[in-house]
Amino acid sequence: MRTRPKHLQPGDVVGVVALSTPPNIERLTKGLQYLESLGLRYVLGDTIQQHVHYLAGTDRDRARDFESMVEDPDIKAIFCASGGYGAARVANKIDYMLLEENPKIFWGFSDVTFLHTAIGQLSNLVTFHGPTISSLGHDDIPERTKLMFKQLFAPAEIYYDSAWSKLTTVHEGQVRGQLVGGNLTRIVNSLGTKFEIDTKDKVLLIEDIGLEPAQIDELLNQLKQARKLEQAVGFVIGDFTMAEPKMYPDAPSVDALLDEYFGQLGKPAMSGFKIGHDALNIALPLGVDVMLDADEKYLAVLPGVE
Repeated sequence: MRTRPKHLQPGDVVGVVALSTPPNIERLTKGLQYLESLGLRYVLGDTIQQHVHYLAGTDRDRARDFESMVEDPDIKAIFCASGGYGAARVANKIDYMLLEENPKIFWGFSDVTFLHTAIGQLSNLVTFHGPTISSLGHDDIPERTKLMFKQLFAPAEIYYDSAWSKLTTVHEGQVRGQLVGGNLTRIVNSLGTKFEIDTKDKVLLIEDIGLEPAQIDELLNQLKQARKLEQAVGFVIGDFTMAEPKMYPDAPSVDALLDEYFGQLGKPAMSGFKIGHDALNIALPLGVDVMLDADEKYLAVLPGVE
């Protein structure tokens, strides 16, 4: 069982880091205002406004930014400013024992998936798959996206059913297991590395953006051949945003691909979760037990904080 970090309280100091691509400063500023509205104070990482090509500073600087916030006892949570690319480049530069000794909230999604996997496995810590702070700066962010930050202030179960979004059963059944995963591309990127995702007896979450069906097919096929689908016990399928065919106009639909890969496995699987690259982005803790019921169409998630 993974360690759950301590919950936040109004007045706490949190850190905001750029571990991937530099954030849009205008949107980041709006996102920081939301953190303030929650009663939080924030400290910005040194690399927030750095640019090294498409990265927010050098790999070593980004890793040190993160580690300094882990070491600082006054900082109670670490939020990622942005996604993009680059988190995997700092994964082998982080001292995971440091985080195990100083467990605290770590929050982000998309490219950050690589670090969720690494931290979960090497620091044995529950982390949070939720919107980056700069993504909160978009004008069309629904209130429910923001409200999901409230789960950090007190232990609370999350119950996601069809009242939140239309859910589709890809394969029936019920299962309980630990939730892992996130962005499909970054999950596949972990294969063959020391950070390779462990799906054995886990419920796997997947989502992505900007992939045409043929690319989704390619990634799911690689997960299948790596036996990651076979080893998992259930599947939570989030948004596949902007997934229109381009190179292959005669491609199957995303739903058809999901049915091909998950409908034949004989394991509970549901799609339609608003988790990922959409204005409605429901934040969930990774590394906690969930109950996935594809018959009654709900996902029950244990608290991510203590």
